[in-house]
Parts: sequence; C-alpha cells; structure tokens
Amino acid sequence: MKKLELYQYVALSRDIPEHNLKRGDVAMLIDYVTHPSGGEDGYILEVFNAVGDSMTVFTVPISAVEQLPTEAVLAVRPLAEAK
Repeated sequence: MKKLELYQYVALSRDIPEHNLKRGDVAMLIDYVTHPSGGEDGYILEVFNAVGDSMTVFTVPISAVEQLPTEAVLAVRPLAEAK
C-alpha cells in the first residue's frame, strides 16, 4: 500500500470509537509510524474542530485511512453524536 503524503487531509475508512470518530470523518495526516514488531505500519492523525482548533492526536493503522474523495462534500456534526 502506497503511503499518503504528510500534511494532507484524509478520511477515516472505519469508526474509531475510542476517539468518538466515525468513518468519513476528516483528519490531518501528520506523521508515519513503523510497527515495532512487523505488523501494519500506521499514521499519526490530528483532528480539528470546524473552526480549526486541534481536538486530538492519535495513531491508526494505514488501512484505517483513505484519501479524500474528489466527489465528496464535507459536513459538520457534533462530536457527541458519535457516542
């Protein structure tokens, strides 16, 4: 799987319940992580609220992220809805 470029917005390809995030939520890819025991490498992501304030930084496997589709539109939802 080809690594995505740093500092681009990406979409989650699955729910991340521990951060109350849903598939399709947008995050900034800020770094790469090599799996310490040879498993799937990962990305460090940062999520911002609708006005640009940082909300959380976390790590996910590469397979949990996809490029933003060109035919999609962004939407706003309260983070509390994800619970």
